[in-house]
Parts: sequence; C-alpha cells; structure tokens
Amino acid sequence: MAEAEKTNKVVRSVTGRVVSDKMDKTVTVLVERSVKHPLYGKIVRRSNKFHAHDETNECKEGDLVTIVESRPMSRTKTWSVSKILEKAQAV
Repeated sequence: MAEAEKTNKVVRSVTGRVVSDKMDKTVTVLVERSVKHPLYGKIVRRSNKFHAHDETNECKEGDLVTIVESRPMSRTKTWSVSKILEKAQAV
C-alpha cells in the first residue's frame, strides 16, 4: 500500500464559559448540561470544569468558547480552545 489508510477520528467538542484565565496559555472552562433526574424526573443542571489550552492567551473570563479534545499537554489539560463564540461583556 503506497498510501496510508486514513481513518476518520471523531473529535469531541463542547461549549462552555471561561471562568478563569489566570494561568499562562491555559483557561478553565465551565461546561453545563441539563439531565433528567433518574428517580424524580426533574431537569437538573450538571457542570464540569475543564482546563483548555489557549496558545495566544486571547480568551478572557466570561467568554463563550468551544473546546475540542486533544493530546494530553499536562496532568489536567487535555482540551484546547478551538474558537471563541462570544466575547465577554465589558462592564
């Protein structure tokens, strides 16, 4: 085989709000999702925080961003910012 066979890899992506930008080239993104409670049926909000790589340090606290799964860059950082959907409101 001259050409290597390419496999289509599924890349997970989630959308969330930047809650911290204090680290260099890293932001903390809060991702919220709504799930139905297994017993009571009420819709409850669940959230997760992910550390994401921000190469250019352009994300600020309050921005709405999309992050994609990437190779592990540190012990806690396995996501990277793909695009900024909405900039934070300046107060």
